[in-house]
Amino acid sequence: MDAKPLNSASEIPAETLAVLAEISHEINSSLNLDQVLASAAQQIKRLMDFEIFAVLLPEESSNDLYVRFAIGHRPEVIEHWRIPMGDGIIGAAVTTGQAVRVGDVLKDPRYLPAVENVRSELAVPLIVRGRVIGVMDIESRQPDYFTPSQQTILTLVASRIGTAVENARLFESAQKQAETLLLLNEIGREANATLQVEEVLRRAAELTKRLIDYQIFSILLYDETAAVFRHRVTVKFGQRVQEKSVVPAHEGIVGAAAKLRRPVAVPDVALDPRYRMVNPETRSELAVPMIYKARVVGVMDLESPQLNYFTPDHVQVLSILAAHLAVSIENARLYEQVARDESRMERDLNAARRIQGALLPRLPGPEFGLDIAARVVSSRELSGDLYDFMRYGPSDLGVALGDVSGKGSAAALYGAVAVGTLRSLGSQKPRPANMLRALNGFLGERLIEGRFMTLCFATWNRQRRRLRIANAGQEQPLLYHAGRCEKIALVGFPLGIFEEATYDERTLILDRGDIIVFYSDGIGDAQNRRGEFFGWSRVAKMVNENPGLPADGLADRILEEADSFSGGQHPSDDRTLVVLKVN
Repeated sequence: MDAKPLNSASEIPAETLAVLAEISHEINSSLNLDQVLASAAQQIKRLMDFEIFAVLLPEESSNDLYVRFAIGHRPEVIEHWRIPMGDGIIGAAVTTGQAVRVGDVLKDPRYLPAVENVRSELAVPLIVRGRVIGVMDIESRQPDYFTPSQQTILTLVASRIGTAVENARLFESAQKQAETLLLLNEIGREANATLQVEEVLRRAAELTKRLIDYQIFSILLYDETAAVFRHRVTVKFGQRVQEKSVVPAHEGIVGAAAKLRRPVAVPDVALDPRYRMVNPETRSELAVPMIYKARVVGVMDLESPQLNYFTPDHVQVLSILAAHLAVSIENARLYEQVARDESRMERDLNAARRIQGALLPRLPGPEFGLDIAARVVSSRELSGDLYDFMRYGPSDLGVALGDVSGKGSAAALYGAVAVGTLRSLGSQKPRPANMLRALNGFLGERLIEGRFMTLCFATWNRQRRRLRIANAGQEQPLLYHAGRCEKIALVGFPLGIFEEATYDERTLILDRGDIIVFYSDGIGDAQNRRGEFFGWSRVAKMVNENPGLPADGLADRILEEADSFSGGQHPSDDRTLVVLKVN
């Protein structure tokens, strides 16, 4: 490559400009950060032959630079090196916002030796809207290897790469947030779907791993009699282990979190006198208390071999998880006592079941242009599932199907309160998303520990054949249209957990013969003797195979198939569905 300096972009050869244009196209063709960086390295290789290449980005927790992508670097450098913003030739590029070219690093006291026998280095900041977001660093084992022309070209490349990297990071962050919200919804449902403490804890370890890439994870429950925390689940580097040690109530990072009743994050355990060494490889630790009714029931504890590993995002996510687990664990512990009490209440429950059945809403008439069927198969004396219909106008109809967490009388009572509130709000005829937001606000203001509900709500306008629909954590309803039955892609937070939750809404224009199926998880989660789930696909199959049946016939076929699939066993969860068929 010509070593003559290029004083402006106009002096760059046409061939090089063509490569720069191709680089811009290549690196902006993906929002995957790793693909962007790999493509950038490959394209830069066409402009200048390098031996060692790296892109460093700032860590969220410390703002130190870490190696996000590298060629020619040792694995330990990629995994463990952290460079403060002002250190080294790389740090100088960040501080000044200018490219730094060093012909002989042995004569430059700023040089940080990451690779053996390096003699020259070129560090170029990645700048977006006047802000340095990272550094592109190229090194060579030859002295004076990089020319002013290469520096100019690499600076131009860096301006394009910086924008692509920032876009990819924003996309990665948004995608991660969306995945986190969906997973928190799943965790809330799964943690409350079992009343066995060991199963709750096992699932917590599995689901937490999908949120935080931990190395060492423990859940310790408080033993009030002995005033100690006992390990109930411990996972070390991917392996479940039996940890028999106990932690006195007011010792260690775990004890500090319990005493302070808030998360405790320690970036360097060697500098914290509270740290109790159990795992010699630990460098940082995060402990989050699980609190139920102002009482600490346990602590979630994460450890990492990296310094300053845990971020504020980790603290926030684990705090939400800890709140879910505290409720779930207490529910499981109280289950036996509740079961004993329910045996004495059997007579009252039978009477309550008859009353609940009598309170089920009547099916709307033909004036709405719909053939409607509704079914409830309760797993116990009282159902925690619910459905309702409300008149929104002469030919407008509101339809709801919900599922309260837990089972039995408490769930039924919670559901009755929700239905009463739903009908009260229905007098204002809100759109579905607004209905869910209002109901969530009502339930959130009257928060009941361990209780929440999922709900799907829709409104139907006969004249326009328009269905508006929103979902708060309920099973995604199915739509049969144009000869196919598919999910209506709608998710959302369950009601009664986060008062600030908002909900999406979809509008569908239906044709004659189209079918909508709302159903609770008791149908999809029906299991056969091999442990397989009935799943939404089998519900859709029933609809696809029987579109000519009336709503009543289709509802019966779905429930019969679920019952046959589970071998006629008594349902472990309420099975509820509402079928709407457009006349």
